[in-house]
Amino acid sequence: MKAALIRLHLAIFLWGFTGVLGRLISLNEGWLVWWRLLITVVSLWIYFWWRGEIKRVDVRGFLKIGAIGTILALHWLCFYGSIKYSNVSIALTCLSTSGLLSAIIEPLFFRKRINPGELALGLFALAGIGIIYFSNLHFSAGIYIGLLAAVLTVTVSVLNKKVVTGYEPAAITLYQLTGGFIGLSVLMPVYHLLFPTDAVVPVKWDWLWLLVLSWVCTIFTFFLYIAALKKVSAFTMNLTLTLEPVYGVLLAFMLFQENKTLSMNFYIGFLLILLAVILQMLRIIRLAKKNRAMQAQA
Repeated sequence: MKAALIRLHLAIFLWGFTGVLGRLISLNEGWLVWWRLLITVVSLWIYFWWRGEIKRVDVRGFLKIGAIGTILALHWLCFYGSIKYSNVSIALTCLSTSGLLSAIIEPLFFRKRINPGELALGLFALAGIGIIYFSNLHFSAGIYIGLLAAVLTVTVSVLNKKVVTGYEPAAITLYQLTGGFIGLSVLMPVYHLLFPTDAVVPVKWDWLWLLVLSWVCTIFTFFLYIAALKKVSAFTMNLTLTLEPVYGVLLAFMLFQENKTLSMNFYIGFLLILLAVILQMLRIIRLAKKNRAMQAQA
């Protein structure tokens, strides 16, 4: 169990580190994600081919998984766009609302009633975002894009539950990222037309940061996460995931001194969002325990 917890915290720390890498890489958000996907997808195909672990899926299955992968690519694009238009702390704070957005968006997909308690916590988090927004109006574009990134990651999570069933996690990851790369490649000419840039190829340190982002923060963290899933409980997993923005914000403070450009209102808003997320996780676990107790009595 101790080893599993170490793997889980390391994976979440590395996910938080992706925001730092997004600021270090000089490419704009579109080309950053394109190169990340290229390196990751090629590396995964070589790895699974070498291990003899490539699982075939039918065309319909690939189209479904690949379409979700394209949404994932757009999520990454918005996340790094939020960093470019604001900073790492703002982007990660916006992303931390995804757990509460899921409580609102998921019932719409599965045609369930929205729970009033979850709605209240969502409004609680929205108040935190409002405090951050009105005290950082110069980062307003980054906040809008960051919230869109949160909506997109929730959409990916919901679609994975609704559409992708019966596939192994490794197969989903491989074909989802492959589909994301293909989908983003199709969209890149339009994106490049709307947001032109001369820097489309990584230079100097960009190559190192992209390799770290692809190999360490994407592939390596996937294996850490899967290994941890086999040992830790859902409660521990969900509660620990709330630390991702905390790790990322602390790293941004240490490496870029972003705390010097943020007002006290940012910390108030951030704590409101974090508190709402933790309360939501506790609420989910309490309901799960209650349901298990009822089933045991039946």
